[in-house]
Amino acid sequence: SSSVARLLLSSKAVELEMATEEQKKVDVCQAQERPKEQIVDPWKAVAAEGKDTIDYDKLIEQFGSKRIEGSLLDRIEQVTGKKAHHFLKRGIFFSHREVPKILDAYEKGQPFYLYTGRGPSSEAMHLGHLIPFQFTKYLQDVFDVPLVIQMTDDEKFLWKKLGIEEAHRLAYENAKDIIACGFDMKKTFIFSNLDYMSSCPKFYRNILEIQKLVTCNQVKAIFGFTGTDNIGMMAFPAVQAAPSFSTTFPHIFGNNSDVQCLIPCAIDQDPYFRMTRDVAPRLGYHKPALFHSTFFPALQGPQSKMSSSDPTSAIFLTD
Repeated sequence: SSSVARLLLSSKAVELEMATEEQKKVDVCQAQERPKEQIVDPWKAVAAEGKDTIDYDKLIEQFGSKRIEGSLLDRIEQVTGKKAHHFLKRGIFFSHREVPKILDAYEKGQPFYLYTGRGPSSEAMHLGHLIPFQFTKYLQDVFDVPLVIQMTDDEKFLWKKLGIEEAHRLAYENAKDIIACGFDMKKTFIFSNLDYMSSCPKFYRNILEIQKLVTCNQVKAIFGFTGTDNIGMMAFPAVQAAPSFSTTFPHIFGNNSDVQCLIPCAIDQDPYFRMTRDVAPRLGYHKPALFHSTFFPALQGPQSKMSSSDPTSAIFLTD
């Protein structure tokens, strides 16, 4: 009846008003928490106080990467004979490190491979996670090269309040979302660190080689670690670095260390690979090249990124 309808509408209006007031409290809280200088690291991305978005030009200057210009897009199209991906044309991937060297190698018939990854901390990935994977799919299609995808379940065990078995389970759940992106099954290797470490001695040996060349002071400066962080966190960056070297995958490349690596990732992962690029020549490997993407904005706005750690910020693939 009309009285019931009015009651339902009135109840809904109260709910919306309450939700609006609650959101205002959240917005005020977030505004109070905004730092004076923007923070972008592998675990957090927040715009500076008074800024509407992350300043990506400042990140390029701070990290020492190069902006992707139209000339690089033209070169990609010339080398591949395919149109540049719309993520490149729209500036979603905006920065790079030595991508022209990869294109030079490809023109000369020299091998390279792709490397990206996912830190599994939720049952499903969210829309932001798809950005690097969709772009990686394009790269694999146009260059027809091998791809390795690291599932850092060990990292999430060290950083999150997750048991080791739960972190391992989430790696397999997230792998389903990645497989659905449609990568070439014959040229794609998806691995859990917890599994692969025990089955590939060369993976662990490369990790040790990297760890020996990086001091505690260096990782503190790069990642902001403190004396209260567990020792596993300080050791982990070498685990993410090792897949940049082809000998980490003897079942794919044998003992061939002369295979270059291209890493598509969000800009917040760059600290890992700045460290990797520093040690690579000392170990006799090529420095990995990188494509950097911007962040997928949180539902609260572009001042921060969509994050699995904050379910209210994200649209998950199972929503």
